[in-house]
Amino acid sequence: MYPSSNVPKTFNIGLITGSQRIPRTGPQITTFIHTILITHLSAPSIPASQPAKFTLTTIDISTLSLPLFNEPGIPSQIHSPEAYAHEHTRAWSRQISSLDGFIFITPQYNWGIPAGLKNAIDYLFNEWRFKPALIVAYGGHGGDKAAQNLKTVLGGGIDMRVVENPICLAFGGRDITVKAATGKDLGLNPADEGALWSDKRGLIIAGWEDFVGLLIEGPPTGAPTRK
Repeated sequence: MYPSSNVPKTFNIGLITGSQRIPRTGPQITTFIHTILITHLSAPSIPASQPAKFTLTTIDISTLSLPLFNEPGIPSQIHSPEAYAHEHTRAWSRQISSLDGFIFITPQYNWGIPAGLKNAIDYLFNEWRFKPALIVAYGGHGGDKAAQNLKTVLGGGIDMRVVENPICLAFGGRDITVKAATGKDLGLNPADEGALWSDKRGLIIAGWEDFVGLLIEGPPTGAPTRK
């Protein structure tokens, strides 16, 4: 699963919280995913000498202060952060350019992804292109429609290499759904076997390993440049 080399390669991964509403439960779920991955990467079964290292950075789109897309240029035609007209776009471009792959953590709104997440994605193109993506969706029934919507946007719209099977997390009963809708603590604790979604650790780690496979595979050679 990891590249064979004597020099460890470090992959910098962004975990993107796709919800902006207040109250919200997105940051709790991002922390839950982050904790599972950090625990997995520090497990004894992962040798310290492994030739691949990972840094995980959380990104909350609610902190970006991105207005509705207002760049005069077409993102697919822009290949440098400095070529954008606005500083908020230049800053976003630099941040995304510095990362090697992304885990998108999104709620489902009316069978789709939040407008703020779509807006943040649409600001850029080449910064996303060919990088791997893993989708984690959540909702009353698991957010599978949002996951498919986002997969179309990422894989079809901006040429990202998306893990085939998204991770869909369902709130289940009404009590948990109400807590999520009102931003209350869901008690997410991967170490507690009785906690919500603790039984999803294996699914999340399997998705991560598929994601790592795409990272190591790298972008396609000789891929055409959009004009």
